[in-house]
Amino acid sequence: MHELDIFHEHLTMSDEERTAIAQYIWSQENVELSTIGIDIGSSTSHLLFAKVLLQRQSQGLSSRFAVIHRQVVWRSPIMLTPFLPNGSIDAGKLGAFVAGCYREADFSREDVDTGAVILTGEAIKRRNAQAIDELFAAEAGKFVCATAGHKLECTLAAHGSGAVALSRERDACILHVDIGGGTTKLALIDRGAIVGVAAFAVGGRLIAADEAGDFTRVDDSARLVAEALGIGTDAATLAKSEARAAIARRLAAIAADYILGATPDRLGQALLLTEPLRRTAAPTAVTLSGGVSEYVFGYEQRDFGDIARPLADALRAELGWRAAVKLIDPGQRIRATVIGASQFTVQVSGKTIHLPRPGVLPVRNVPVVLVGLDLDHAIDGAAVRAAIRAGLARLDLEPDARVAIAFSWRGDPEYPRIAAVAAAIMAAVAADGPRSQPLLLMIDGDIGKTIGRILTEELGFAGDLVSIDGVQLAELDFVDVGELISPPGVVPVVIKSLLFS
Repeated sequence: MHELDIFHEHLTMSDEERTAIAQYIWSQENVELSTIGIDIGSSTSHLLFAKVLLQRQSQGLSSRFAVIHRQVVWRSPIMLTPFLPNGSIDAGKLGAFVAGCYREADFSREDVDTGAVILTGEAIKRRNAQAIDELFAAEAGKFVCATAGHKLECTLAAHGSGAVALSRERDACILHVDIGGGTTKLALIDRGAIVGVAAFAVGGRLIAADEAGDFTRVDDSARLVAEALGIGTDAATLAKSEARAAIARRLAAIAADYILGATPDRLGQALLLTEPLRRTAAPTAVTLSGGVSEYVFGYEQRDFGDIARPLADALRAELGWRAAVKLIDPGQRIRATVIGASQFTVQVSGKTIHLPRPGVLPVRNVPVVLVGLDLDHAIDGAAVRAAIRAGLARLDLEPDARVAIAFSWRGDPEYPRIAAVAAAIMAAVAADGPRSQPLLLMIDGDIGKTIGRILTEELGFAGDLVSIDGVQLAELDFVDVGELISPPGVVPVVIKSLLFS
């Protein structure tokens, strides 16, 4: 009995001790992060703060964390992106806006664990990107900073609006349309996978008033339309609502052609910014996001000195009489481009890595191109090359860009199969000679060292190459790869994923 009493005494803990142990156990399996998403575009800018809960997956010995809950805790007002008289973004006013949002949301910079800054439209031009980069220099390494060209913006809008999730849930093909201030982005989504994107220069702020109320901002695409209609683009002419409405109606007709898959006329073709949309499947529904969608769905009634309202009215009428298209609100409208980011997971590479020059590491915020092909059996080198090139195009990246190519390897590590993949990678990103930017291979499978050696020693790959296996990546991921840890000869990999509703 005495021995049992002593044993019981040792097992007896206070409530504080039990709580401490429970919190420790919880912290090993769960991660809670505060995130910020900042969208800076040619027409509007805004941000939001969110809380993200990640939980360790329980399959086998996996150390991978997955997002299980996300809560938006504060949304900023929509700000018209401020411009200086020379046409560049006013970084001072933009910085004051961001600082004011931190104060109003009761967040400090130290409170934020990670985030994303997405630049689109005018913001990606060199002089603006540099000024904005300096604005967020203090968060270097903590934030994902991505410049989104037309194709990447199509992808971001499709995910951020909720259209991709809706397509997956319905097991259906959906055409997503995002109408912003300067451009309209199309994404054809087949059962949750984006199979085609396109963009054209139709938007709600192609004509806009200055601070004095005069319509002095006229984009080139609006000038083309006005010229075709015989309408002047001077402030006096554009002050007349009927002139602006006529231009908006013509823009709406062009947009309807692209949405419905009709052949655009010469003026419509002149406004196309990418290759035409490849319609590999017929959409059964059309979803809509972007600033103009706020008017289409009746959420916004105010005017902001532009043509967004008449464009929305004209587009709704045009689609109604031509095809009786029902437009679906997928959940996010003007905030569709980006709604937050988080450090999604931390992984450690396999031990069979290829790292000819360890000094190339660490690297941060490297965009990921996912090769979503079945590499289980015979390798189709042409298909692998095409998939890599298509992924680069979706992210608006050149073949020589700093990039991480990710793919899954299944089946036996036979030399002919690995060599075929290596040759396809070479043809996709290094066909023109030495690369100036590092290339990362991120492989879910144990062939990192082998494929790296084939590329460098047999195919003559010239440039910095890091070939890592044992990691899993997804579309729209960014990766940080740390320095080599030796022993045991592995590298840490932090994977940052944009989070969408």
